Amino acid sequence: MMKHPLRELINVGLITLGVLSEGMGIHGFLMSSHFIDGGVTGISMLLAKILQVPLPLLILVLNLPFIALGYRHIGRAFAIRGALAMAGLSLVLATIHFPNVTEDKVLTAIFGGFFIGAGIGLAMRGGAVLDGTEIAALLISKKSHLLKVGDVILGLNIVIFLTAAFVLGIESALYSILTYVSASKTLDFILHGIEEYTAITIISEQSDKIRQAITGVLGRGVTIYKGRGGHSGLDQDILFCVVTRLEIGKVKSITLGIDELAFIVIYPLADASGGILKRTAIH
Repeated sequence: MMKHPLRELINVGLITLGVLSEGMGIHGFLMSSHFIDGGVTGISMLLAKILQVPLPLLILVLNLPFIALGYRHIGRAFAIRGALAMAGLSLVLATIHFPNVTEDKVLTAIFGGFFIGAGIGLAMRGGAVLDGTEIAALLISKKSHLLKVGDVILGLNIVIFLTAAFVLGIESALYSILTYVSASKTLDFILHGIEEYTAITIISEQSDKIRQAITGVLGRGVTIYKGRGGHSGLDQDILFCVVTRLEIGKVKSITLGIDELAFIVIYPLADASGGILKRTAIH
């Protein structure tokens, strides 16, 4: 019996929407213009052109080894969700006729990528994957201290798009790269949303006033580190806070309004949880 039936129902809904969205991106936009996406999906689309094999079958067959790897290294539930999601995508591509939305190549690349990125993101929100590339990249990065997940995915896609330039032509390959960029940006937004968190470090002689302003105006938590100036040798407080990217400008404005010489370092976070991440109500 499922421990959290509502959560599982939501996961199924997200995965279903993801499958339909990616199906729309592939059939409704890319295929008619001979564009491809990156990853295993892109390889499947290329082989479908070369070998004249049905795309739904290739997507299913080429992703199966990655599902097996996921089962072995990540977990049973993840592998089952992934297998069902990929089987669903193959079924959707084989049975549902999506209309060809536009003949404009730029619109096709951008919105095809949008629907594909949204599909992958929704499926990942539901605990599944629609492309085995992420699984392979994760496992390779764990084995190698030199390669990160992003490096592996980038390297694979460079090979895919170079191959596409020979098979489909330079123009189609370039539009395919635009599709991939659009899909990546959409995926990033679906996974992180508008509230993607950013870390800010502030060094200032007016650190206490800046801390009070940030906590008072924004309602954000601030951590104080004790530091020492490398040049002056003087002890000083270093402020650290985590905000959404929409609040970066406000933090900089508050800080520079108090101390124009404040040293501010801003860097993105892969993830953040716990602590005072949500805004505290200010009365």
